[in-house]
Parts: sequence; C-alpha cells; structure tokens
Amino acid sequence: MSPEIFLVAALVGAWFTFNAYVPIRTLGPLVVPSFFAGWLTSELAMHHLAWQLLATGVFVLAGALDAWPGWVGLGVCIASWAGLWGLTLYADRASGAVEAALVEGLGPGYRDSIAPDVAKAIEKPLRPGRKMVPFLLFDPEVSRTGGLYHTPELGAHGALDVYGSRNAGEHAPVLLQIHGGAWMIGEKRQQGLPLMLQAARAGWVCVASNYRLSPAATFPDHLVDVKRAIAWIRTNIAEYGGDPDLICITGGSAGGHLSSLAALTANDPEYQPGFSEVDTSVSACVPFYGVYDFTNSRGKQATDSQHKFLEKIVMKSSRAEHRKDWEKASPLFRIHPGAPPFFVIHGSLDGLASPAEARLFASLLRATAHEPVCYAEIPGAQHAFEVFHSKRTTQVVRGVERFLGWVVSRKRSQAPRLSGAATTSRTT
Repeated sequence: MSPEIFLVAALVGAWFTFNAYVPIRTLGPLVVPSFFAGWLTSELAMHHLAWQLLATGVFVLAGALDAWPGWVGLGVCIASWAGLWGLTLYADRASGAVEAALVEGLGPGYRDSIAPDVAKAIEKPLRPGRKMVPFLLFDPEVSRTGGLYHTPELGAHGALDVYGSRNAGEHAPVLLQIHGGAWMIGEKRQQGLPLMLQAARAGWVCVASNYRLSPAATFPDHLVDVKRAIAWIRTNIAEYGGDPDLICITGGSAGGHLSSLAALTANDPEYQPGFSEVDTSVSACVPFYGVYDFTNSRGKQATDSQHKFLEKIVMKSSRAEHRKDWEKASPLFRIHPGAPPFFVIHGSLDGLASPAEARLFASLLRATAHEPVCYAEIPGAQHAFEVFHSKRTTQVVRGVERFLGWVVSRKRSQAPRLSGAATTSRTT
C-alpha cells in the first residue's frame, strides 16, 4: 500500500479531529457535513482513536513507511491521536459546567433540598458498557409501551410511547420528551433515549411523543400536538403509574423550541383547539440546543438565512409581513414572570442552533421569571450531543437528573399547602 495513500488517509483522519474542535458554524452547504463529522468525532473520540490506530497498523504492515510521505502521514496521525485524546479531556469539563449552572440557578445548597428517597433513586449507577456500545439504546430494567395515541386521527404523527421501570410504583413524576429534526423530520424513538432510560430507572415515567411535521404541517400545528400530548398525560398517565400533576418537559433542537414554547404558553386557548379546558402547564422545562427566536431580533444567529427556511417550510408566511406571528412562535418573546423552572442546555460549538441565542434566552428568562433558571453551556459539545451514550452525555444526564430531583422534591414538599387534595391539584 503506497505511502502516498497512507498520507491522504492520515490527512482525512486529522480533518475529522480538527473539525471536532473548529466546526463550520456559518449556515451553508458545508455546515451539515461538518456537523455530522464533528458530532460523531467529539462524542466518540476513543472509538475514532481505535479505528485510526488499527488503520495505521494495517498501512505500516503494508509498507506505508517505505518512503517519506508515509513518515509525514505517521506524524499527522500522531498529532490527530493527541487531538482525539484531548477531546476526551474536553468532554470531562461537562460535569463542572452542569454543576456550576445548577449552583448558580438553584443555590449552593440545592442538593440538600433533594429528598433522600429521590436522591437515592437518581444516584443509581449507570448500566455498564454504555460507553463501549454507545448506540445500545435500551435497558432491560425499562419497559416501553407503544401503540398509544394522543390524537388517533393523526396516525403516526399522533403516536406516543411510555417508558417506565419494570418495578415502578405509583404517582411517579412524568417526563415528556419532544424530538427534534428541524420541524420536518424525526420520530419519537430516535432521540432523548439516554435521558429517558436513566430517568425511568430512577423511577420516572417517560413519554416520547410524535407531532405533525412540516412541510405538510404549518406552525402552530407542531405546538398544538405537543399540548395534546400533555393533555393525554393528564388524563391517562395514572394508568401507567405516573402522577398527572407532576409533568416536566424536555426536547432537543426543534424539540427544545417546542418544549420551551409549550412551557411558556400553558393553557393558552389559541394552541388548545377543542381542549382549552385541559391544564397544559408543566412543572419544569429542560430544553436542549433549541431555537429561541425565529425573528433573530438580536442578531445572535451566525447568519440571518434561517428565516428563508422557516418562511418556506414551517411558518409559510413572510417574516416581514407577519412579524407578530413569528414573535408568537419564538420562546424569547413568550417569557413571563409565571414561567416554570428552566434548565437550558446548549453546546458551546453548536453550528446549527446559536449558543449566543440560548445564552440570551436564559438571561432574559432569569431576569423576568419568578422561578429558578439554570443555563449550562457544555464545553466542546455540538448539536445533538446527547442523542446516544458518551462520556459527555452521561455527565449532562446526571446533572439533569439532579435538577429534576430538585423540582420533584420541592413540588412534593409544597403539595400539602396547595388548595385541594394533592392528587387533584393543578400544576402552576
């Protein structure tokens, strides 16, 4: 095998490593391939290191070092390996970023506010082998019930799944997961599984829901369907061991946008056609790498080209001519004092959704809302970083567990002081 081919292969491997540190962050034809390459490399750095070492060994045995290009290629490989090792150290910084966010938002003694039984549940060890087999997205301790529908007439777009511990009791807190996919692709079983599986092991009942997708759907169809999922939980989740008065919502990317918007527009009849009497409030929201301002009013997005996609595919209206509608579709413009607790999570290297916009959203929310707001910007993380198991995913999931544990403990401690019986009170 020629030294020249080895050099080319080494340069390709080194580009993957370099791109994980410096991904393309300006929307254009290269941003998507840069995202996929950087996403898989940064989250699976040790896997990349293993295949690069194996490939290098094959090349060397085949005579790649018989000429100077091969030695140059070996030097490039060594630099790439050092970079990959650095990525694993970079991932270790997630834990500190998450903990700092929780301390800032909830206070230094927030862990003392978590009830002992809740703390014990969320400290349950992770199932071994997840880092070695990152796409093993199931757990024998967790059951999944499918074939359920929040809106049967929508078919697959109205479907949902319920995840729970096989040894679950009753009145478990509920976590609703909303998938992403640019409001036009994606499905309930494709995202959020590391968090849902771990939460289910800790005693939560988790619901993953579909919704109508663009271009067939036009906003606010997506949001209406998310609220239909909340309404279904209110009515039906007790059958699966869940507490209908303790619902938290999460989601990534478009799901981060929709989960935030659902949390900020609770009980708004405009988005509850035919079910305006149902309480659609939630106890907390954890949006991952969401889009928070369709209008880009503060210029926080890398370019202002996203509105062309939204005009054509999602909103199907002109941003200039229908600005009020676009503002209503933007969580940044729906902030109000009564917002529930938020834990906003975003990757520092996200090239698809702006970290600066997420930072601004959390800052404005914190300045207005009466409830706590936490913001964690995860060092080195790109879009969709927690879709599968990785070192970074584990650390962030653990932090989310602590946040949700705090929410549950406070909610339950306040229950006796709420008007009416705890099992029938509405979430505020």
